Amino acid sequence: MEAVPRMPMIWLDLKEAGEFAFNAAVKKSAVSVPRDFEGCSTLRKYLGQLHFLQSRIPMGAGQDAAVPVTWTEIFSGKAVTHEDIKYEQACVLYNLGALHSMLGAMDKRVSEEVSCTHFQCAAGAFTYLRDHFPHSYSVDMSHQILSLNINLMLGQAQECLLEKSMLDNRKSFLVARISAQVVDYYKEACRALENSETASLLGKIQKDWKKLVQMKIYYFAAVAHLHMGKQAEEQQKFGERVIYFQSALDKLNEAIKLAKGQPETVQEALRFTMDVIGGKYNSAKKDNDFIYHEAVPALDTLQSVKGAPLVKALPVNPTDPAVTGPDIFAKLVPMAAHEASSLYSEEKAKLLRDVMAKIEAKNEVLDQFMDSMQLDPETVDNLDMYSHIPPVLMEKCAALSVRPDTVRNLVHSMQVLSGVFTDVEASLKEIRDLLEEDEAQERKLQELLGRVPPAPGSPPGLAEVSKECSKYLELHEKASFTNTELHRAMNLHLGNLRLLGGPLEQVRAALPTPTLSEDDKQVLQNLKRILAKVQEMRDQRMSLEQQLREMIQKDDITTSLVTTDRSEMKKLFEEQLRKYDQLKVYLEQNLAAQENMLKALTDANVKYAAVRKGLAEVEHKWNTTIQTLVASYEAYEDLMKKSQEGKDFYTDLEGKVAKLLERARAVCQTSQAQRQQLLERELKKQPPPRPIAPKPPLQKKALELEPGGSESADLGSLGLSDLPEELRSLPPELLTGPLAQLPPPALAALA
Repeated sequence: MEAVPRMPMIWLDLKEAGEFAFNAAVKKSAVSVPRDFEGCSTLRKYLGQLHFLQSRIPMGAGQDAAVPVTWTEIFSGKAVTHEDIKYEQACVLYNLGALHSMLGAMDKRVSEEVSCTHFQCAAGAFTYLRDHFPHSYSVDMSHQILSLNINLMLGQAQECLLEKSMLDNRKSFLVARISAQVVDYYKEACRALENSETASLLGKIQKDWKKLVQMKIYYFAAVAHLHMGKQAEEQQKFGERVIYFQSALDKLNEAIKLAKGQPETVQEALRFTMDVIGGKYNSAKKDNDFIYHEAVPALDTLQSVKGAPLVKALPVNPTDPAVTGPDIFAKLVPMAAHEASSLYSEEKAKLLRDVMAKIEAKNEVLDQFMDSMQLDPETVDNLDMYSHIPPVLMEKCAALSVRPDTVRNLVHSMQVLSGVFTDVEASLKEIRDLLEEDEAQERKLQELLGRVPPAPGSPPGLAEVSKECSKYLELHEKASFTNTELHRAMNLHLGNLRLLGGPLEQVRAALPTPTLSEDDKQVLQNLKRILAKVQEMRDQRMSLEQQLREMIQKDDITTSLVTTDRSEMKKLFEEQLRKYDQLKVYLEQNLAAQENMLKALTDANVKYAAVRKGLAEVEHKWNTTIQTLVASYEAYEDLMKKSQEGKDFYTDLEGKVAKLLERARAVCQTSQAQRQQLLERELKKQPPPRPIAPKPPLQKKALELEPGGSESADLGSLGLSDLPEELRSLPPELLTGPLAQLPPPALAALA
């Protein structure tokens, strides 16, 4: 994977500056910066000097020295003006992040550390902008957009680190965790992109970003599972290796589906990765099937890959002299006030970190709890889906409604096939009977003439008929199995086809529906009520968090600090921070309520377990029934095709067998005639009989049958009642030939 082509990165445009009553030379150098690292340095210096300026001169919103500041909003292209120097700072900070993102994306990534650093710097700029400035200045600096930008930049920084790790051949498990973290960052970004409010703010670029990010989510998930499979291979866990490689292949296929319309570099990377993963999977599966024979576990039974965040938003410090250079406004405001302001900002940041740590801890517990419960308020009962026939089934019913002869045509086709099948079977049986009868006659003649030289052999056509009959019997037996399977399949689907072609009321009645008692309904309502309360708790928590952030961002006590004695700074900080106490109380109450909420949800879920099991069983039956009906519809054309193929096969076979039957009859008749001739010749070779007392000769009329009489005349009536036992089984026609001229003793000698 170290040679995989690089994926493209997302970068942001720089905002364009408008009117601002500031020194023209300074303004020009700050808004027309070169697109390189020097440009980043210029923006940082300008940002720092603006920070020094605003801490000394009242140029903020509503202050005496405020002047109009105009910048172009990125997504709409509209000019936005505020009389607030902090708006100028915010726009410069935005451009700093945008320029770093541009440099990171445009870098050839020969050295991944450079791109990674640029993206981390971009994330740091956007983080500082989100946490220290109002979000109401313009759309491109709203909280949602900035959070999206931060996750995009961190994801791309982690992606660069992943490339470096693969080039360095780091351990498979580490590479898998790094890749999993890329997925986590991009999932956060994707959630923001899927938010309707964010989408409306972004405009047309939202779709392009969303497609690329979604594709990357599946792609890097595939990379993570590829390396988990490699780790399993190193640990000789060959069953785990197969499932990880299979999962990687599935996720890569999803990425390929989402990559339509992406540039050739993306397609090339996907093709390269498919070659790697596909080869790994095929080799692993073959080895396990033929060599190791390890059980392949389900993917969800294996430990999930936990991401390893190895990148962070590099912080922006507007007051760092190493970055901003000397303070050109140092003489205007006491440095102590500026230092105190920075200290107060740190106190606010500490307060925010403490509160956020508690919120995130509770959120993590709540998320884990809800994941373990697998409760979705929207689908907790899903009873509505049973009230109508699903569209996929309606489509099949509609298709059959315009083809009313579907079932009749299928039955007729199978009946015709059965008729031809039966005819062929009867003809083959007759041929076989003829051959067996001929063989029996041949044996009987050999027994009769045991002392006579063997017969000259069967007619040459008899062996050919026998051989051809065996061939046709073999074909018939093989086709018979297929025919049986075809009839079984038809019987399996016939009832479903009749149902689909019938009234919709019958179709709806055939679908399973849940039956809930009043107690069951009460359990459901209670569970949904508690789930709604949980969501309300979540929403309130998010709202309070947002209020706290906005309150901290607007909290600027610089004016008070300039007029406050240094010894009173700590007291002033304490007084100012008390304004957050009420909001903190509300948050504490919200967090404390979670424990009781989860306990109530646990109790409700216990009662819901039986109802849930019943609903799950009905849903499974519902889905199975629908799949079965759809499968029957889709099997119709195949059944018709195969039945036609069967008819064609048996029609052809029937013609061949009919011809063979005629040949068999002719050959058997010839064989019978040859036996007759052989018998006559053998009898002529016998010595003349000894004189005996004359007996009445066998008259021809004695051998003639009375009208309506039986061909098997009584031997006594023929004057041959004294024939040896061995000759009494001869056919009457032989007795009327040369044998009839021999006296009984001669016949006995033949026996």
